[in-house]
Amino acid sequence: MKVSEQRPASGPLSAGRHEPRKPERKSGSLTDLLVILLVSLVLMFGVVRPFVLELYLITSESMSPTLQAGDRVLAFKAAYRFTEPERGDLAVFRNGESGGESTIKRVVDLQGDTVAIRDGALFVNGEPRREPYVDYRLTDGNFFGPATVPEGHVFVMGDNRSNSLDSRFLGPIPEGDLLGEASFLLWPPDRISPVTP
Repeated sequence: MKVSEQRPASGPLSAGRHEPRKPERKSGSLTDLLVILLVSLVLMFGVVRPFVLELYLITSESMSPTLQAGDRVLAFKAAYRFTEPERGDLAVFRNGESGGESTIKRVVDLQGDTVAIRDGALFVNGEPRREPYVDYRLTDGNFFGPATVPEGHVFVMGDNRSNSLDSRFLGPIPEGDLLGEASFLLWPPDRISPVTP
């Protein structure tokens, strides 16, 4: 028994039959570009910026040498919705002393701990704290405390201890006032890097 091959009527062997060609759709048309742009803007300003990430400009030298005036850092706004603050975090919070402006400082002490500054050096629960991010040539010989951080609060300080309006003057910061954690240095380009404790 012989099986015969059947060829499609519109295949290469069909004599004289041509199917009408559908016009090819141009990819990347102006309409597609506008839709993509609109969706991106809605996601960026309607979802990402209010709830996930925000870019902050550093306006003072209070976090020097870690962050310099003019630097731009990316903060993860939902960080403290899912985790507790930790020592060493660069926390973003609303500073009532500066008209509600967002401020970035380092979390140095947590609720229930005792904090003290002796001759410019940080002590937590009576023990000296190693802080590789502090340039001790920039610290003054100030003294503070000891003071216990209340429940639901953190104690924050700038890395440039002699030029920082922080918890030594503002008092402990309520955890509910923390807006996020600065996690990545985006500007200037030659310093792009994660911001680590």
